[in-house]
Amino acid sequence: MKFKPGHLAVGATLLSLSIAAVVAAPKNADLNPLQVSIAPAASKAGDLQGPIEVTITNTGNRAVRVPKWELPSDSPETSLFKVTLDGEPVAYEGMLVKRGLPEATDFVVLPPGRSLKTVVDLSASYDLSKSGNYEISLVSPLQHASLSDGRMLRDSRGNPMVLRSDKARVWIDGNDVLGAAKSGTNGKGKPGSGGTVVNGVSYVGCSTTQIATAGDAVIAARGYSENAKNYNFTSPGPRYTTWFGTPTSTRTNTAKQHFTAIDAALDQSNGEVKINCGCNQSYYAYVYPTRPYEIFVCRAFWNAPLTGTDSKAGTLIHETSHFNVVAGTDDVVYGQAGAKNLALTDPDGALNNADSHEYFAENNPAQN
Repeated sequence: MKFKPGHLAVGATLLSLSIAAVVAAPKNADLNPLQVSIAPAASKAGDLQGPIEVTITNTGNRAVRVPKWELPSDSPETSLFKVTLDGEPVAYEGMLVKRGLPEATDFVVLPPGRSLKTVVDLSASYDLSKSGNYEISLVSPLQHASLSDGRMLRDSRGNPMVLRSDKARVWIDGNDVLGAAKSGTNGKGKPGSGGTVVNGVSYVGCSTTQIATAGDAVIAARGYSENAKNYNFTSPGPRYTTWFGTPTSTRTNTAKQHFTAIDAALDQSNGEVKINCGCNQSYYAYVYPTRPYEIFVCRAFWNAPLTGTDSKAGTLIHETSHFNVVAGTDDVVYGQAGAKNLALTDPDGALNNADSHEYFAENNPAQN
């Protein structure tokens, strides 16, 4: 996803709590000094409602630098929590953002011994409308996070360390939807309405020049998706292994299904695919995975090449893969280096990574 409109929280009362706070100590405090605790946040009236309080403490002796989007916030731009209801996963409904490399202003610096407390209303990004027993945990890969001595926070396989809490178990009464009643919205921003349909693609808030440019990107993305769909997944070569790792019949079938679905989504020509030009953030683009097929394009998108690595066409592949009705991918890691390492160390994770799908489709440099 790329862009973040404001959100209003949807209230949900927590009727009972099996543990007041959950703390997960780092397995190796020398390399991963961050400690996490989570607990429901009480309102002024003393009752427990939708928000939870997350405390992250630097238990080490060096400062830690972490990109802002990898830490909990009151305006989430990625899926940082795992939420289940009676053992079943609860879908993330918030933003998923395609980003470039972080800049200096994108980092939060946490000195030794200091804590960062944040209150997050999960009902703004997760559907908590059903009553039941919920389990909530923080799970955030720390790509680009480092210690003050320059060491990156990596695990033994070279992947980003994961900022992780244990599970908080709570009962939520989904009937208490005060936020929704007040706001009249689910709190995740309004999808674009109206717009202009040109060559079968809808455009919202786009200038004539932007429509022409984005239209070329859609055509190029369709070429990418067609090529990726027709790849020989029964006899995969370096192109597959570079981006998705060791092939198995299950994995290659999954990859083929993903690209078949991406191609079918992008080939729609009755205005279903919607390009929204209303984003002025620095990243490439973003989508809401439960709202196909609207793609919000941002500043980096307009500066990207039409094709090639991190291109306009590739961005549309990336974002289309996020939709739950297409491939339901997440943003596990960003960038070619991260995606290549993910393929080597976690092939199943690569099949869940949007950038991996983009780089396979862009195929730059070209491989068989």
